[in-house]
Amino acid sequence: MKKQSQPPHLLQKPFIVCFLAILCNALWGSAFPAVKSGYRLFAITGDDPASQILFAGIRFFLAGFLALLFGSLLQKKVLLPKKASIPLVLKLSVFQTVLQYIFFYLGLAHTSGVKGSIIIASNTFVAILVASLLFHQEKLTGRKITACIIGFAGVVLVNLNGEDIGMSFRLDGEGFLLISVVAYAFSSSLLKIYSKEEDPVTLSGWQFMAGGLVMVTGGFFLGGQIANVTLPGIAVLVYLALVSSVAFSLWGILLKYHPVSKIAIFGFTNPVFGVLLSTLILREESQTKGWQILTALVLVCAGIYLVNQPPKEYTQENP
Repeated sequence: MKKQSQPPHLLQKPFIVCFLAILCNALWGSAFPAVKSGYRLFAITGDDPASQILFAGIRFFLAGFLALLFGSLLQKKVLLPKKASIPLVLKLSVFQTVLQYIFFYLGLAHTSGVKGSIIIASNTFVAILVASLLFHQEKLTGRKITACIIGFAGVVLVNLNGEDIGMSFRLDGEGFLLISVVAYAFSSSLLKIYSKEEDPVTLSGWQFMAGGLVMVTGGFFLGGQIANVTLPGIAVLVYLALVSSVAFSLWGILLKYHPVSKIAIFGFTNPVFGVLLSTLILREESQTKGWQILTALVLVCAGIYLVNQPPKEYTQENP
């Protein structure tokens, strides 16, 4: 197991790491109501996955462009991947954008919102398993497993809104969502590995542009269309692109310097923010009670605390 790269002084502070990880998930959580608003403004119906994929492709292509633009301005140079990094960008794009989001949109169309939210929330646990068991980037400990169970319990609780979860399973529904979850898990480990050789912002930007282009092409040939173009719709699309570019760039930087488990565990806050912000922004009538959200936050925070507390034996061996 390779030693972590030494992070910049600012990213050695637990509070800063915690704040940035939660910020990423708050941004991703805000994407839930923003996507719904975008569908309404662009007149994209829930039973039109081709147009949804086209919409997502445009969003991610624009996200990649913005990430590279802002990154180039901040670093005062054009962010171009090294020649040897081009295959890495394409591989990362396959998992992080193409497979994850195509199967996400297709799967979500054939399962309930509650089941979909719970399955997608499992990506945190799967990411830790993949990093530990397949890529051997860290050890899988009882503490991490316990933290994931506690955090996942919070996600299930916040999604218990009276809707019947059921035990049915469809390959093109729950099965596709599980593929999306696995793709996310692999992308987290790959991003950590590849960021040792390439700048995380460069990786995120170019993989978004490549993946977005694939999704735009696929959505178009599947019959997708963006017919109702308005200024409010464009504003929402730009916001979604900014969410992806900022959140994934920050996430990539955090993964570069910290174990996957310590960062991925914050993903349990994502659906909590999604439920809370959907209720506040969309004014949706939710059957999720206030006590459920508060209890879910307590459970999620407990899981985050467990993972980010070093075990005693580690402290003794590495003072």
